[in-house]
Amino acid sequence: MVGYSGAGLFGYSHLYGGYAGGQAEYVRVPFADIGPQKVPRSLTDDQVLFLGDIFPTGYMAAENCNIKPGDTVAVWGCGPVAQFAIRSCFLLGAERVIAIDSVPERLKMAKSGGAEVLDEGQVDVLDELRYRTGGRGPDACIDAVGMEAHDGFLGAIDRAKQAVKLELDRPAALRQAIQACGKGGVVSIPGVYIGLVDKFPIGAAFAKGLTLKMGQTHTQKYMKPLLDRIERGEIDPSFVVTHRMSLDEAPDGYEKFRTKSDGAIKVVLKPETSH
Repeated sequence: MVGYSGAGLFGYSHLYGGYAGGQAEYVRVPFADIGPQKVPRSLTDDQVLFLGDIFPTGYMAAENCNIKPGDTVAVWGCGPVAQFAIRSCFLLGAERVIAIDSVPERLKMAKSGGAEVLDEGQVDVLDELRYRTGGRGPDACIDAVGMEAHDGFLGAIDRAKQAVKLELDRPAALRQAIQACGKGGVVSIPGVYIGLVDKFPIGAAFAKGLTLKMGQTHTQKYMKPLLDRIERGEIDPSFVVTHRMSLDEAPDGYEKFRTKSDGAIKVVLKPETSH
């Protein structure tokens, strides 16, 4: 379904490299002579931890938007990747970012990062975005949700078709992003998709001349430049951490994140060793 293995990810089975140890006390690091980055002693673990994934992912999502001064960017989802996408949009010169979600804690964190927030459970997302952008739509849209999105009537159909294996992914957020994006705009897709989707608004994307940019994040490309931004004090990635737990507490951490309970947005697991 994905064509070929596009990257190597720890703990992600043979779909992406077959490297074991995503969340373990020890991992065997391939290409260790070129992969790791030296971390300055002046920075804490929490400040640099997310250089391995979600900070570069959010930053690339923003970079793919081809942001110009004065641009408005809409971001679907306010999970960890989206939180970094929001802040990265501002780092790259966006004037406004509109963050869309329904979880109060996530919307609050997005607002603290400078975004205008939109509770999708309270308003019609497309109508509200048109209103807030004077009818033209956002200059760029970021789908930071991916294949597990759900929304309204079409979202219910997606869930039903997925249950009987007539559809693999649920593109509710992507549909909205394409429908909302202004003419000539960019739809950036850091949200993960694996298989086939239905009810994809290709006509809207074609008629509006949209550019779609997506793909696995090239973390090695972004690690050093983003480390430099952290050192300069332009951003402190530790803002996203809401819970710190041991490996033994990981099941509880996953449950909190899955159910969005106890204000969980990003859980950090710290191995406890005797060494």
